[in-house]
Amino acid sequence: MKILVPIKRVIDPYAKVKPLADGTGLDLGNVKFDINPFDEIAVEEAVRQKEKNSEIQIIAVSIGGAEVEEQLRKALAMGADEAIHVETTDQLDPSIVAKELQAVTEEIQPDIILMGKQATDNDNNQTGQILAARLGWPQATFASHVELGDKSATVTRETDTGEETILLPYPCLITTDLRLNEPRFIPLPGIIKARSKPLHKRERQTTDTPRVAVLDYVAPAGRSGGKKVGSVDELITELKAKGVVS
Repeated sequence: MKILVPIKRVIDPYAKVKPLADGTGLDLGNVKFDINPFDEIAVEEAVRQKEKNSEIQIIAVSIGGAEVEEQLRKALAMGADEAIHVETTDQLDPSIVAKELQAVTEEIQPDIILMGKQATDNDNNQTGQILAARLGWPQATFASHVELGDKSATVTRETDTGEETILLPYPCLITTDLRLNEPRFIPLPGIIKARSKPLHKRERQTTDTPRVAVLDYVAPAGRSGGKKVGSVDELITELKAKGVVS
């Protein structure tokens, strides 16, 4: 069984970033990058499934410039068997990423695509769904529990009204939620072993251009100072003055 795990290089979600003065981008000087947290959960889940079934092969894939090799090596250190780097410095959107991943999928023929439900930089939550539609595969989004059988996967997923458990025949696509697992700490032997694992490079397969362009980056407005009040009546008076209540 093959599990393909797409990962994305994103700004560390705990890092503080500011837009450039002209609003054309973000100031990325001295900013740390990491695997998208939801994708890291997907890698962890693939590794846990491999620990249950040694016949599983895990292939990590990422699209981007030379810098994404750092995140692919981390996925290898976590337990992926090999990695694929689709080399490009082009601007991409979810539809283009889905097409590139489709090309990789059709080449290596995985049984399962396991990926994060969204990336923390753009928060689009679109790539997995677009990819599944292009492949014509069944999909389970927001997975909080995954069990892999011989011919199908049982997935418990988060919904607005509670949990839903569904059965997906292979091949299928699963996107991961935060409740699925907590990624492991990577020991030194894993980091050393990752250096010898295969990392294949390939060119971009599509020529599409993004359908959406970012026009401007603006920092959110700062919070105004608070004010202490001495009673409920004073609180209501202040809220009425601000037009919050009538």
